[in-house]
Order: sequence, then structure tokens, then C-alpha cells
Amino acid sequence: MPALADAIAGPSALVAWLALVLLSAPLAWTFGELGARFPDGGGVSSYVRLAFGTRAADAVGWIFFSAVPLGAPVASSFAGGYVADVLGGGETTGFLTFLGIVSVVFGMNWLGLHISGRAQLILTASLAALLLATVFAALPHARVENLTPFTPHGWPAVGTAAALLVWAFAGWEAVSSLSPDYADPRRDVPKATMLAVVVVGVLYLAVAFVSVLVLGPGLAASQAPLADLLAVGVGGPVRPVVALVSVLLTVGAVNAYIAGASRLGFALARKGALPYRAFGSVRRSLALVVAGSIVGALLPIPRHTLMLLVTGGLTLVYVIGTAAAVKLLPGRGEKAVAAFAFACVCVLLWLTGWPALLSLAVAAAAIGYRLWRDRVRVATKA
Repeated sequence: MPALADAIAGPSALVAWLALVLLSAPLAWTFGELGARFPDGGGVSSYVRLAFGTRAADAVGWIFFSAVPLGAPVASSFAGGYVADVLGGGETTGFLTFLGIVSVVFGMNWLGLHISGRAQLILTASLAALLLATVFAALPHARVENLTPFTPHGWPAVGTAAALLVWAFAGWEAVSSLSPDYADPRRDVPKATMLAVVVVGVLYLAVAFVSVLVLGPGLAASQAPLADLLAVGVGGPVRPVVALVSVLLTVGAVNAYIAGASRLGFALARKGALPYRAFGSVRRSLALVVAGSIVGALLPIPRHTLMLLVTGGLTLVYVIGTAAAVKLLPGRGEKAVAAFAFACVCVLLWLTGWPALLSLAVAAAAIGYRLWRDRVRVATKA
């Protein structure tokens, strides 16, 4: 992510990183408050249904579901870059890495083998440890002169970089989905949420700043910036180790995406938001998600455009979710924070540009499908 953002905006991409960390606080707080006050496993979709009705909730479900076939190839391509850095082969190696990852995830979910919460925690802690070790190892090699020129592509590029970096910050809405699992949601969800904001913010800003200060102009062209930083900091055969770790971590991430999407598709089908014949079981939904991911990987679309297509959808979910919070949260102060988060994500959606039109089209298709289905049901009863 630091390399992609640097390619767009140069060192001024650091402003985008900082802006999104600051935006994360009111955004995460808003979803945390929703989870604390209305504990529901349906998360943002449930709140949208309470605030705006079934059709709006269908739109949110469709957007989440459609984001996975586009997002899984991108997530795998990050690991593919590290593998290609070791083995060579460029895009071919990256695609084969994607096929390997998605095949493992498909097999696990088809057989009902799931990565436990404890294993996910170990994977996440390993990533955090790797990031911290990289930062401390590379920091002595930082050079302030790598910050100039600070805006090689102008200030508007910072907005484009921010729209792309939403990818790295998506997930705050998941806090509300997990709220029923807390012993005391009203007390614990806000604390856990803000702790997550601090941890993520510190890690992201540290990695972004060190990447720019150490790698300088070479950052934008790097396909394995974390390995480059470790190579500068400690030397030795670090690249194969980083490549292996990146693949393992990506398996965990893609598993979460695909497992969640397959269950979401089945849940939407049961509620009449998707055709039951196609999505009427978790396995059928899983097969369609994986097939869609392979098609997504084969599309002749640049990676940064695919990312904007995904972030446009996720940002629209945030727009709808924060609008629901403005309506549902009781206090003036809470509504003010939610309204501020709503305004910010509206700006992010606008910065996404034309790729945001896909998310709007998906939302319209979801509403259109529900209208058609309701008319068919009425006609059948008549």
C-alpha cells in the first residue's frame, strides 16, 4: 500500500495516510456506538434496515458481496509481488500465487475447515510484530531529503491516494457485527474500537513514514517494499522469509473474505435478496464467489483500478451506514459525530471518481431485484 500510494502522490501520500487515520476515529466510534447500543450480528446491514428499510439493507448486502470477487485477487496480488520478488516471473508468478491461495481457501471452506479465532489472532499478531521489526530495523537508514519534492504530482493526487488507501482502513463496520459476542457491549465495544484505532494508526503511519524516508524514489516501483526495508535494515536472506509470511497472512485474510461472502450470499438468498436457486446453500454461494474471484483476476483492469472499484463500494457502505447512525443514535453529540463521519465518507466517495459508479450500479441492481421479486410474489398470489 505505501508503494501504490507513493506512485500516485509521492511523499505527499503521507498526508493521505494521516487523514485516514484521523477519519478512522469518528468512523470507528460511530460503528462502535451502533454496536454498543444495538447489539446485532447483522451489523451495518441490520442498522440500515432499521433506519431505511429492506431495500437499502439489500443494497448494502449486494455491495459487500460483489466486493469480494474483485478484492480477493488484489489481496492475493500483494503476496504475489513478494513471491515474484524471490522467484521472478512477474505477473505470471503473481497469478499462480493467487490461484494457489484461492484454491487452499476454497478447499478449506468446502470441507468445513475454518481458521479459528485464536489462529487469526496469531496471524494478526505476527503481522504486527513483522511491521514493528521492519520499522525499527530500517529507521536508522531514514533520510529527510527523501521527502522532496513533497508534491511531485500536485495536491489533488493526495485525494486520489486517499481514495485508494480506504482499502487499508476498511473493516471498522465489522466492530458492530461482533458486538453480541461481548460480555458487556455497552462498556467494552467503544473501548476495543478506540484501542484498535490507536494500534492500527500507529502501525500504518510508522510503516508509511519509514517506507518514504528509507526507500525514497525507489518506493513507487517496489513490488515488495517490506522486504526492501528489511533488506536495508538487517540484510541477509530476508526476502524468502517475508514472501512465505506474506502468503500465510494472505491465506488468513482471503479466507476471511471468502468465508464471510459465501455465508452472506446464502443469507441474502434466504431473505429473498438473491436468487435462492443459485445461492441457496453455503457451498453453492462459495463456488460462485470463488468463480467470480477467478474471473476478477483475469479481467484486463489495472490493480489500482480494481482497488478503487472495491473501495468505492466499501465507501458507499460507510455513507449508508453513517447516515443510518445519524438517524438511530439518540444523543445530539452522537448524532454530530456520526454526521461528521458521514460528511467525510461522502468526500471520499467523490474522490474515488468514476469507479464509485459501479457501487451505485450494484446498489441500484439490488433495489431493482427486490422490486421485481415483490411484483412477482404479488402476481403469483393474485
